[in-house]
Amino acid sequence: MHTETYRQLDREHHLHPFTDFKALGDEGSRIVIHAEGVYIHDSEGNRILDAMAGLWCVNLGYGREELVEAATAQLRELPYYNNFFKSTHPPAVKLAEMLCRLAPAHMNRVFFTGSGSEANDTVLRMVRRYWALEGKPDKQWVIARENAYHGSTVAGMSLGGMAPMHAQGGPTVPKIAHVRQPYWFGEGKFAEGRVGEGCDISPEAFGRECAAALEAKILELGEENVAAFIAEPVQGAGGAIIPPESYWPAVKEVLARYDILLVVDEVICGFGRLGEWFGSVHYDLKPDLMPIAKGLSSGYLPIGGVLVGDRVAETLIERGGEFFHGFTYSGHPVCAAVALKNLELMQAEGIVERVRDDVGPYLAERWATLADHSLVGEVRSLGLIGALELIDPDTGERFDKARFPKGFGVGTLCRDICFDHGLVMRSVGDTMIISPPLVITRAEIDELVRLAWEALDETARRLAAREQADGPAIMIQPSIEESRS
Repeated sequence: MHTETYRQLDREHHLHPFTDFKALGDEGSRIVIHAEGVYIHDSEGNRILDAMAGLWCVNLGYGREELVEAATAQLRELPYYNNFFKSTHPPAVKLAEMLCRLAPAHMNRVFFTGSGSEANDTVLRMVRRYWALEGKPDKQWVIARENAYHGSTVAGMSLGGMAPMHAQGGPTVPKIAHVRQPYWFGEGKFAEGRVGEGCDISPEAFGRECAAALEAKILELGEENVAAFIAEPVQGAGGAIIPPESYWPAVKEVLARYDILLVVDEVICGFGRLGEWFGSVHYDLKPDLMPIAKGLSSGYLPIGGVLVGDRVAETLIERGGEFFHGFTYSGHPVCAAVALKNLELMQAEGIVERVRDDVGPYLAERWATLADHSLVGEVRSLGLIGALELIDPDTGERFDKARFPKGFGVGTLCRDICFDHGLVMRSVGDTMIISPPLVITRAEIDELVRLAWEALDETARRLAAREQADGPAIMIQPSIEESRS
């Protein structure tokens, strides 16, 4: 079929995730038909460098025949069986053993799910079940962070701290509280009410301030009522927010004073993204539970899970009885077989070490050169995740909403220009973020940075043209996923 035929059928029958349905229908979808390595190809013949690895997940890149073969072989052997009714199968057992071998030493059990959202639903059920078995049924509150993303199911959305999602979600799951995020550029340097005064708090002081906010919330709710604190090592969908170096040590000190479980959401940071198998290892966090997904199978098939620390697992096993929770596709044999092969390939090819010692440092070096662009107020990266903060070149500060009224998204404009220049770079408000496949080469990193610079140039040109026209020449409505809470 031709591109316009696909677009028309898509318009008539397909409701996309995180999308303004009418706006997309008016514009028409991009039809992606092929991919290899770090590139996707659309139906109009464009080759586009996918600096988002799909949705943070295609860690081994596109077109890995070994993963196709693993799926095909398992489909022939056992295409499906469940893990209910005292049953299991070799792919689930082998994958569980492999995951626990890669995880921190105190984590020796895994509960399989179909996605990261389901993994976080499982976390909520599991921590409350744990405390009930421990004879502390009042410990039900879970503390999360503002602007956090933990999925879009009702429980995942409730754990997340994104206000637009809460506004559409109706009543959220009760007994979930949120504290400030460790986002120094947005809430330390350019905090509301302080624009124009510059930075009056250091990143280190701000990190400790955010940890203090966690402790204040624990004391407000009562330690005897708080079950867990959940956070990503680096906030991904919130804007690739890398916390100040002071943040996690200060949070660990707070949690050490209270009897509260630590849940580290590894859905994005897990499986090499930060140059370690898990972000928890990078920050030495020793969590009680770790939700996982995405890079577990390099996105080739949907699979997720929760790695469970010995403290929690032993209580669930020894005191638990039946845990009334699970999914039809928990540990699906084909998904598990692909995930297992994915992890084997990552080990054999030294992918995690390569991110830590080679392409991660190289990306940091090349990415930092974008700080010289007039539209860029901050550059940050860790491993193979990075962000650019867009600023008004006339003021050196964040874009003034009076000059750029509601409906004009500078980040969204830049994102669309990136596609036109052959680059996938995501926007979160006026923050541009990347998370390329872990197999990206140095030459491809050079290309990524070159294309990003060209897109920034074109964005600046269009903004200048808009200003000269003394009116909004381009009006773009950001989607919910691109709007900050």
